[in-house]
Amino acid sequence: MDSHGSSTGLSEEEIDAVAMAVTAVVVNTMGDKESSSHDMLMRLQQRRALLQSVAKAPDCAAMCEAVDLRLRDDATDEYFRQKLRMSTAMFNHIVAACAAYMEKKVTHYRISLPVEQLIAFALYRWASGGTYESGTSAFGIDRATGLQAVRDVTSALLQAYPDAMKWPMGRRHAQILRAFREKGFPNCFGAIDCTRIYIDKPAGAPSENYHDRKQKFFVQAQVVVDVDLRILDVHVGYPGSVHDVRVLHNSLLFRRAESGELFDATPENLPHCVVTRGYLLGDNGYPVACPWIVWPYGGIDQGADEERFDTRQKVARGCVERAFGRLKCMWRLFLRTHKTNLETLPQQFVAVCTLHNILLDAGMDFDENLLWEVDGNGVRRRVDLGIVGNGARGRGRCTNVKGELLRDALRDRLALM
Repeated sequence: MDSHGSSTGLSEEEIDAVAMAVTAVVVNTMGDKESSSHDMLMRLQQRRALLQSVAKAPDCAAMCEAVDLRLRDDATDEYFRQKLRMSTAMFNHIVAACAAYMEKKVTHYRISLPVEQLIAFALYRWASGGTYESGTSAFGIDRATGLQAVRDVTSALLQAYPDAMKWPMGRRHAQILRAFREKGFPNCFGAIDCTRIYIDKPAGAPSENYHDRKQKFFVQAQVVVDVDLRILDVHVGYPGSVHDVRVLHNSLLFRRAESGELFDATPENLPHCVVTRGYLLGDNGYPVACPWIVWPYGGIDQGADEERFDTRQKVARGCVERAFGRLKCMWRLFLRTHKTNLETLPQQFVAVCTLHNILLDAGMDFDENLLWEVDGNGVRRRVDLGIVGNGARGRGRCTNVKGELLRDALRDRLALM
């Protein structure tokens, strides 16, 4: 768990002063709500007790109640950005959007908890990657409550933002196509790749299905990203032993693309009488997959045109790696190996993909320092994003004739630019 708090903590007098200030704020913010004076008094007493517990556990800097979730000032905003990956205004926006889906469920908890606290805990769990034990103790709740909170917040996010991830339409559609055209790939909709979500050895599931040659256990997540790092489609849940192509063939994305539902751009005429209405950029793992994924040539016997194409293709599809960097480094639970429930993991990953798009649309900055870590030897290095290349493939090994024709036409178009 990230902890940047002072080792000495606050004095008893300082804790009392903060508690009194927060009490005043809460009285003002709750005054307009319909609640009995007894309920209000109980909430204030709980909040004051949690604040005063900081003195007994000064290293729990992540405690949700150490700041008033409804107070807006520089210190509070910095807390939210560091611990919850967003501003207070953005947090309040998400709370307002999810409240209707959460309020019916809070009565099922052992003790009544404000929606803000439940959402803050789920965000902190995803952002820090800490265990339920460490996170729940910091938020003044038990482990069972923490587990239920994450499930409820996940469900609320997916219901509150059903259109956060969608195939581009209208003006957005035109902007994406124009941006990729400028990179040399007309009618390109985005880039596709898989990333590994590392997990502890799954209980009750055939472990050999989930590990690689290094005995690391993981789940596959297939993601499609546009030029601005927005996630357009996600398919997650297959064991690590399943190849990228099989994941693709079993996805809704594949069925929609094959039916002609996705790629609907104005037909683009390319060299050699090739016409395309749309495609995605992928790595060397996709040559036999389908005619609407354009992969690099690879190999060591490239001509100048192939080398130029591969360089431009790698740059253009770099958006998917940058998106993984932002997504997994902001929500570090999915960057690190962690204990998980395989039934709820896919929904949680889709929820953080939803948050990823919401924060992009809101213009939230990304701290590039999150992409780096210091290893056990004190060496600073890039974090492992769980992207595993499929290696260079030689020529003559592909039976995807239409895909090869499209790639060759794009190569020759680039040569003329």
